[in-house]
Amino acid sequence: MHDRPRARTMSLARVVLSSGRSVDLAELRLSSTYGGMPEGHPGYPCKPVNDMVIKNLCHTAERTFPTTPVHLVPPPREYPHQYAGAFGPVEVLPSVACVGSFRSTALDPSLDPVLYHSALTVIWFQPTTRVPSECDAEGSLRRVDWEALARDHEL
Repeated sequence: MHDRPRARTMSLARVVLSSGRSVDLAELRLSSTYGGMPEGHPGYPCKPVNDMVIKNLCHTAERTFPTTPVHLVPPPREYPHQYAGAFGPVEVLPSVACVGSFRSTALDPSLDPVLYHSALTVIWFQPTTRVPSECDAEGSLRRVDWEALARDHEL
């Protein structure tokens, strides 16, 4: 059972994954997807820019949460009918990049539920700054395969 008794910690929100597992959002970092573009970028959203944004988010998450696995939820990419520049067609990601640190009960049922928890850092994109909660989170976030991606940690 996913919801064994455990030491309750304060969290920003609780998300119920499609699997039925409840995960607590311990930390959330929101940023504008295109807000911090470095010098020399093509000047419009396109595949090379988006790949760089995603790569930078992954590296930052790995450095910020070094003991926790990091998972990128593949973002939706839209292709509006706009002029294609030198770096290819316009390709737009959702406007808000999210990095969330999630916790849940231990994956290994033999571990003491008071002393152990599972953890995963997730990167996803969404159209608003709304904090995900319960079953009202982005569908792609709710479909994260916690059992395959998270890792148990001793408190």
